[in-house]
Amino acid sequence: MGNRGMEDLIPLVNRLQEALSTVGQSCSLHLPQIAVVGGQSAGKSSVLENFVGRDFLPRGSGIVTRRPLILQLLNSSAEYGEFFHCKGRKFTDFGDIRREIESETRRLTGSNKGISPVPITLKIYSPHVLNLTLVDLPGITKVPVGDQPADIEYQIRDIIMQYICKENCLILAVTPANTDLANSDALKLAKDVDPQGQRTIGVITKLDLMDKGTDAKEILENRLLPLRRGYIGIVNRSQKDIDGNKDIMAALESERDFFLSHPAYKHIAERMGTPYLQRILNQQLTNHIREALPAFRSHLQSQLLALNKKAEEYRKFSPDDASRRTKTLLQLVQRLAVDFEKLIEGSGDKVDTVTLSGGARINQIFHERFPTELVKIESDERKLRQEINYAIRNIHGVRTGLFTPDMAFEAIVKKQITSLKGPCIKFIDMVSQELITTVYQCISKLSAFPQLREETERIIITEIREQENKCREQVLLLIDIQLAYINTKHEDFIGFTNFLFLADFQVIQKGWLTISNIGIMKGGAKEFWFILSTESLSWYKDGEEKEKKYMLPLDNLKLRDVEKGFMSSKFVFAIFNTELRNVYKDYKCLELACNSQEELDSWKASLLRAGVYPERDAEQESGAQSFTDPQLERQVETIRNLVDSYMSIIYKTVRDLMPKTIMHLMINSVKEFISSELLAQLYALGECSALMDESPEQKQHREEVLRKHSALKEALTVIGEISSSTFTTPLPPPVDSSWIQHQRYKSDARQPPAIPGVK
Repeated sequence: MGNRGMEDLIPLVNRLQEALSTVGQSCSLHLPQIAVVGGQSAGKSSVLENFVGRDFLPRGSGIVTRRPLILQLLNSSAEYGEFFHCKGRKFTDFGDIRREIESETRRLTGSNKGISPVPITLKIYSPHVLNLTLVDLPGITKVPVGDQPADIEYQIRDIIMQYICKENCLILAVTPANTDLANSDALKLAKDVDPQGQRTIGVITKLDLMDKGTDAKEILENRLLPLRRGYIGIVNRSQKDIDGNKDIMAALESERDFFLSHPAYKHIAERMGTPYLQRILNQQLTNHIREALPAFRSHLQSQLLALNKKAEEYRKFSPDDASRRTKTLLQLVQRLAVDFEKLIEGSGDKVDTVTLSGGARINQIFHERFPTELVKIESDERKLRQEINYAIRNIHGVRTGLFTPDMAFEAIVKKQITSLKGPCIKFIDMVSQELITTVYQCISKLSAFPQLREETERIIITEIREQENKCREQVLLLIDIQLAYINTKHEDFIGFTNFLFLADFQVIQKGWLTISNIGIMKGGAKEFWFILSTESLSWYKDGEEKEKKYMLPLDNLKLRDVEKGFMSSKFVFAIFNTELRNVYKDYKCLELACNSQEELDSWKASLLRAGVYPERDAEQESGAQSFTDPQLERQVETIRNLVDSYMSIIYKTVRDLMPKTIMHLMINSVKEFISSELLAQLYALGECSALMDESPEQKQHREEVLRKHSALKEALTVIGEISSSTFTTPLPPPVDSSWIQHQRYKSDARQPPAIPGVK
């Protein structure tokens, strides 16, 4: 009866199929099974019925099997059938089983000979069967009939390939003896997916219909047209026997008599016939299952491990338990607070390596975008000098002033300070928008509870807007404070200030830049490792900073934008000396290129911190307004320098206070609100129970996760019952199967020999 030590495996696999079928294909597990492949009228149905010993499959002309039938044969003292789609109902009349198959087939495919890949699962318990799991597939056809689609051949092929392409599926290739074996569609499909023949078993049917005096002896002995696993001969009931209701058990006895009495087959009669095919299939299937179990168990365990945490969380949530709802609400709000703080403060777990977000984006606004906005508001030189000129003359009135008036200096400074309000308000808006984006990112995890998400979003956004207004008022107050008193006794206020924001030597930025204006004759554009400090710009051959190529002092340097080239993907800026001296070797300017606009903005902001400012228009530099009064011109120049000196103090103060103010009034306040006030405001709504109503999608997902987790645990329990003291039968040695024509190609070579006696 085959590999007895392994026969218990097949019922276990059937239990696995039943357990995992509750979660559909989401488990992606390919259970070991035997697929029956053959052309129409090849005798597939008769072979399966011989296994069971009963007539139970639909019969007729043309394509009869229009949905895959997963047939699980189980040895039992009682005889009955069960369908997976009719759980709990036992079919003791095999005629009812046939009618149920026909009805279930029509339910999905209609009555127009259409096909469907959705399988029908049938268990048959009987004392006359061995433990087997087979899949009966639609018969291969070439020509559509009736109103079948024109591509019916390809549809059937796709369904067959879905099963036989799996590495742990054995292929039972059924071919009638009265056809050309070399052109067998079943063997061609099998060779497509199993070129070494490790999974293919050949079955030759209708041996009794061969011409008198001819036989398939050499083929059944696997000497002509060999397969690695060989062939097994079968004699099915004829149509006359079926019409005459010939008993299958009597047909099996007739089959045995045929092989014992036939002169060509009697020496191999013990290795022919349906009972022997049953034993061989049982043995091969159990061997196959045994080999697949380790990887199968590992796959199940990895899926179970991935689901454990979520299943435990879902198991604790009970939609009808008010205390559970309250606890879940508390946990979700606490997790939201933790997630928000991690995104703002930074965290080592789940680091985004693609884009900046949360706190990193706000940091970029603090130290790169805001300083750039401050630079943009600087008045052009011509306009500034003209304003100073008008201020001095208006203060003097009809008199000619001998001294530089303090009021002119104060008027210009106040106007400059007032112009800071725009960038500061814009700065607050940018941070506020980034906070809102971060909140959206966090509350996306509340999508399972739509009303909770909606209310949480409304409450937090309202709080952000309130803190934004407070911050805006405070920032405007800080600017008004600066306007209230012009402190000319400030320790940093001198006549001619340098514009360095960092007094001591300090590295500001490092990175790769390309010197793009080196001529081709001198080697062309080259990439170097640049280091910007408060005193100089140096570059090295590589990032190890061992071989310094040059060090450029920052004195008298200015920054200039360079238009992006038509074919260039680089972003370029230039550095030049205001005294028209060479910057590097014999170059008047140094054009530096980076790879993105973000890098360009970063370098510009860093150069700004180091005191290297953008150039002004040449006409502005020279101060196009020419003064006829030398004394007035000296007064304008004096106030111009004093304004620069004082505004550098203001810029430094604003750059320092703005991030601190926003951090205190907005970011920290919102963090504190989410962690300590949000839950109270949600409770204050008085609808806590309604807040925790699941979305239909979440409810379905939760139930699916719990079903899948339970099915996987049950499947692993089943596998744990398998004894490790079983054995397998070795695979036969390889044979030359090049005679099988490949399904995907047509050959003009000489056709290989066919079965003798083919009509």
